[in-house]
Amino acid sequence: MFQVNDYIIYGDSGVCLIADITTPPISGVDKNKNYYVLHPYYSSGKTIYTPVDNDKVSMRKILTKQEAEELISKIPSIETIWIENEKFREDIYKKAMRTYASEAWVKIIKTLYLRKEERKAGGKVVTATDERYFKAAENYLYGELSLSLGIPLEEVKGYVEQSSRSTKIK
Repeated sequence: MFQVNDYIIYGDSGVCLIADITTPPISGVDKNKNYYVLHPYYSSGKTIYTPVDNDKVSMRKILTKQEAEELISKIPSIETIWIENEKFREDIYKKAMRTYASEAWVKIIKTLYLRKEERKAGGKVVTATDERYFKAAENYLYGELSLSLGIPLEEVKGYVEQSSRSTKIK
C-alpha cells in the first residue's frame, strides 16, 4: 500500500501525488473502502479517486534516484523493439506503453528514434503513429525521471542524452 505524499505512476495519468487516503464524499462509492486521492503532477487542478485495492489500473512507485540513474546507465544496452510486420507495429507499441515500465518507455524511444532517422535517410516522413508513441513515451519517462532525479522537466532529455553518451564512452 502506498502512503500519503508518495509519488506514483498511475496508468495513463503518469506521475501522481497521493494527497490523501480516504473515503471520498461522492455519492455511489463504497463507504467501506479506502481510496487514494491522486493529483496528477503535470495536470494541475485534476483529482483522481481510485480504490486502494484497484487492480484494473497499473500503479507503482516512481523510481528512486538510484534506480533512475541505473536505468539511464543501462540505456545504451537496452534493446530496441523491431517489428517485421508493419500491421502489428502500433499494437506492440501500445502493449509496451501499457506496462507502465520505465524500461519499456526507453525501448520505445530508442526504437522510434532509430526508425525516424532511418525514414529520414530514406527520404520518408515520420508516421503520425510513430510520432504519437515517441512523444507519449518521452512524456512518461521524462516526467518520472524529473521527479526521481530532482531536476526540472525541461532539463531531463539533455541529462539523459549526456549521461548515456558518457556511459558509452566508459
